[in-house]
Amino acid sequence: MSEPLPPVLVTRRLAPGVVERLTAHHAATLHDSELPMARAELLAAVRGRSAVITTLDDVVDGGFLDAAGPGLRIVANHAVGHHNVDLAACAERGVLVSNTPGVLTASTADMAWALLLAATRRLGEGERWLRSGRPWAWAPTFLLGMELSGTPLGVLGMGRIGQAVARRARAFDMPVAYHNRRELPSEEAEGARLLPLDDLLAQSRVLVVTCPLSAATRHLLDADRLALLPAGAVVVSMTAGVVDEVALAAALESEALFAAAVDNFEREPAVPAELLAQERAVLAPHLGSATVRTRQAMGGLAVDNVLAVLAGGAPVTPVGTPGPV
Repeated sequence: MSEPLPPVLVTRRLAPGVVERLTAHHAATLHDSELPMARAELLAAVRGRSAVITTLDDVVDGGFLDAAGPGLRIVANHAVGHHNVDLAACAERGVLVSNTPGVLTASTADMAWALLLAATRRLGEGERWLRSGRPWAWAPTFLLGMELSGTPLGVLGMGRIGQAVARRARAFDMPVAYHNRRELPSEEAEGARLLPLDDLLAQSRVLVVTCPLSAATRHLLDADRLALLPAGAVVVSMTAGVVDEVALAAALESEALFAAAVDNFEREPAVPAELLAQERAVLAPHLGSATVRTRQAMGGLAVDNVLAVLAGGAPVTPVGTPGPV
């Protein structure tokens, strides 16, 4: 009699064609929903699994690992981020952790630029105006925006996505500076120069936040740090929790900032009422990697990690513990 296949749990519906690669090799249970599993449901479903493909909404902590039991070998996080995973608890139990870096770089950088253009040219305000049926007419002063050409751009977090954001700035002739855990080799810096954080903020008319969330970066951009930006600056946040969202709303309310855009929220799906009230806040429901090609690549990489470990090998993309920005 053949050995039973190691059981795998997939906690969310994945992009088309992804799960079939997994079920061809293993007994997989799929939570076929756009919504995350409730905590009690997740803990029941993970029991006895050899591998779990998780998303950022799934908290992988001691309780999760205890519920899974000693047979759990890998948690494959369907994300670049992994702040939902207690890496120390996994290491103590010998559970491997992987993520999906690299494959979503282009789509997330494109989204950062989409948000930046929408914020600086007030596209959200303009669309809401038209859809409301309010009267309007072209006028020299109607919904005036901010030009990007030649405007200093700051990138907070110069990893793959930050580098891709900086690379796209060339088309707008924007001088770029960055703050990072380390200085990049010239071939990776995309012509940008490294600055201390406070210096970066002081000179950035546009700031794009792409650094990972960690204990060191949570609310790194609080009210005091946001106040260092030039008057009339624009902030684009692609990472939940790094920018204090209530402080960001206050900076918009006081008109210290010209505009802001946020794609990833600290307490998703909740968005602070203070931010929702700001006309010059462009808000997107976590769409940074939301293209068919990218989500298929992310799901495929998560599956690759599971297949590799359950075959007795190492993860394709193991997670490393993040340091401070």
